[in-house]
Amino acid sequence: MESHPPANQAIAEQVQSTQFVDTHEHLLEESQRLHGLSYGAPLFTCDDWAYLFVHYALDDLTVAGMPITEAGRFTSPDVSAREKWTLFAPYWPNIRQTGYGRAVLLSIRKLFGEDELSAESVERITDHLRKGVQKGYYYHILHDVAGVESCQVNSLDRTFRVTEYPDLLFQDLSTIPLGSEVNLDTLRRETGLPISDLQGAYQAIDWYFEQYGQQAIATKNQSAYARRLNYAQVTAEEAAPLFERLARGYEINANELKAIQDHLFRYTVSRATAYGLPVKLHTGYYAGTGSMPLERVSRNLQDLCPLLQDFPNTTFVLMHITYPYQDELIALAKHYANVYVDLCWAWIVNPVATVRFVKEFLAAVPANKLLTFGGDYTAVENVVGHAELARHGLIQALSELVVEGWLSEHEAVSLVEPLMRGNAYATFHITEKAALSASLTKPTQ
Repeated sequence: MESHPPANQAIAEQVQSTQFVDTHEHLLEESQRLHGLSYGAPLFTCDDWAYLFVHYALDDLTVAGMPITEAGRFTSPDVSAREKWTLFAPYWPNIRQTGYGRAVLLSIRKLFGEDELSAESVERITDHLRKGVQKGYYYHILHDVAGVESCQVNSLDRTFRVTEYPDLLFQDLSTIPLGSEVNLDTLRRETGLPISDLQGAYQAIDWYFEQYGQQAIATKNQSAYARRLNYAQVTAEEAAPLFERLARGYEINANELKAIQDHLFRYTVSRATAYGLPVKLHTGYYAGTGSMPLERVSRNLQDLCPLLQDFPNTTFVLMHITYPYQDELIALAKHYANVYVDLCWAWIVNPVATVRFVKEFLAAVPANKLLTFGGDYTAVENVVGHAELARHGLIQALSELVVEGWLSEHEAVSLVEPLMRGNAYATFHITEKAALSASLTKPTQ
């Protein structure tokens, strides 16, 4: 994406020549893509050009009017590329300017050399897409095309995924089944522990941290999709009898389940802190359509304040600029030393709002607390377009701060490296994690 006035040339050159540390993705493993659709990976519903629209852009197509039945056909492996174009064409003019639509179009242009989508080009894109899926293509797309140094991945089908590329795809440890959902079937299956009482739940959580705590880059929790983030202090004495009833299969009410979740989530936070792992939390906007309770979303940040106060030594990484409540997030990051902000997903949710957010954040909050890119995709190809949007937005935000007199050119240029990679290195201890990954994967003599 070409920059435009008031873009500052020095800033633009620095941003374009600096690699991102990508702090949030849901990327499938490369081997899952190599295995094809039979693997059954999350959101991998087809392997033609429509796959690039399955994650996020399909939401805009649906909101623009595409019926659910047509959306099902559009993402099906059994419908031809050209037929899918006829389903897609009426809605594309309405979403091509959104962040979701723009990111896919930019990815297609940069990866496949197609300027526009048409009945003919979608067949060529499908051919290029399928031919490109080869061993090692993740490294090529991320490093060589997207300008991404490394990614942090939250697997959608594993509590923790042991990746085939530990120096490229650092992994989050999901705490959803450990505390926020209390998924006993998952915990028992993965740990081999019976988990019949609260002490057993502690043992299971400890098992995950003992197994993966050193390898993990952070913990990740997106429970805000299912409940409020008001994780209250609940004592072990209060939680123990409730958990025992749950473990035995007895019915418990919503308040009792919340008490168990509250207690165990706080336990996972304490274990993350002991292992030096930042705690990533989804806040703000929901993926999907037709299901977002805005009243609950609006409470995300106020609900978190007691947790931030009770765990002052824990690094909390709050994600997605809490859109559309980003002003409150700036205030929270300014006030709480343990709150860091991640722009992951934000550049495609609303790129213009994210430009404003960067400007206002830097005018109010220490710059080391901002992480500026995470693609948040399952498809590696779409990281390319999202990174392009993020670079354009970052150039614009910093340039406007210079033009408006809030920063000198030198000050703005000096912020580029920390915002794009340095802050992530410091927040997630990437140098140490990379050294550990190298030692764990070093061949034995």
